[in-house]
Amino acid sequence: MKNQTILLALGASIIGFSSCGSKQQATQQATPPPATVTTVEVVQKPVTGIDEYPATIVPLNEIELRPQISGYITNIFVKDGQKVEKGQKLYEIDRSKYLAAYQQAEANVKIAEANLERIQQDVKRYERLLEQDAIAKQQVDYAQSDLQTAQSRLTAAKAQQQSAATDLAYSQITAPFAGTIGISSVRLGSQVSPGQPLLNTLSSVDPIQVNIAVNEREIPRFNRISMTQDLPDSLFTIQFTDGSQYSYTGKLTTIDRAVGRQTGTINLRVEFPNPKRELIPGMTVSLQVINSDYGTQTVIPFKAVTEQMGEYYVYVVDNENTVHQQKLALGTLLGAEIVVRSGVKAGDKIVLDGIQKLRDGAKVSVQ
Repeated sequence: MKNQTILLALGASIIGFSSCGSKQQATQQATPPPATVTTVEVVQKPVTGIDEYPATIVPLNEIELRPQISGYITNIFVKDGQKVEKGQKLYEIDRSKYLAAYQQAEANVKIAEANLERIQQDVKRYERLLEQDAIAKQQVDYAQSDLQTAQSRLTAAKAQQQSAATDLAYSQITAPFAGTIGISSVRLGSQVSPGQPLLNTLSSVDPIQVNIAVNEREIPRFNRISMTQDLPDSLFTIQFTDGSQYSYTGKLTTIDRAVGRQTGTINLRVEFPNPKRELIPGMTVSLQVINSDYGTQTVIPFKAVTEQMGEYYVYVVDNENTVHQQKLALGTLLGAEIVVRSGVKAGDKIVLDGIQKLRDGAKVSVQ
């Protein structure tokens, strides 16, 4: 009986041990091993963050040259595309009739002046005779009336002379400012009339401006730029469509008066020197503007960033090899790296490879 009791107890112990072993094995099979990941340390480094805007080159001054009088083109003093100075002669319209009209008007002024002087002398003489009762008062009145008429005729003659002088001046078209002339639309002998046709276009070239449109959210930023004196020399630069850089830097000169109601944007103008005539009005370029990511900034590989519903995260690894999902505020993309404005700091370890296997709070095995 005693031996039977011992055998029963031993069997129960064996069954209990077997049951515990099965539970432990099941638990080990249910717990997955830590994910193997590669980490990288968050660092700080000097960077220059740049925002790019599509831009158009516009001249500081530009004017369409059109005739103000009728006639034939008798002289063209410049070549197409030539650089001209202020006041330089560009075109000449047949001056013969306008010169004759001016000379006639000038002669009429001299005649009117002589007539006025004669009548003035008569009036003085008649007034002296009237004081001596040697002449009738009526005759003096007539002389004074003639004087007023002569003065009016002189005024009219001078106005006609001024009009003729204006027409004569219009017969020679000169440059109102220094710049570059375009391709002429007329040739020698072409007939023109007031306003038609367009003769040419003159544009100033140095300095020159770049026109961009920015979203109204960026207005405070550019207002601060316009009011700040101590700015980086390379704040505004230009990149051509072939990828090359323009060698001169610019400065913000104009912020438009209002935001476009339909577009929600505002126009800005940045002025650049253009001594080599590399910037041509109408060109399309990229205006590059240094943003707030300037100087020593926190930088991470962009590969480490994940996106969820429009927000950006990284997995930070703590001292116990546990990962925590951390939300980021990102800045400028710099090739394979990106500036982090908030969310992590220098020295943090973040997951670089193996992100797809992770969840917040998971244990990892760091390679």
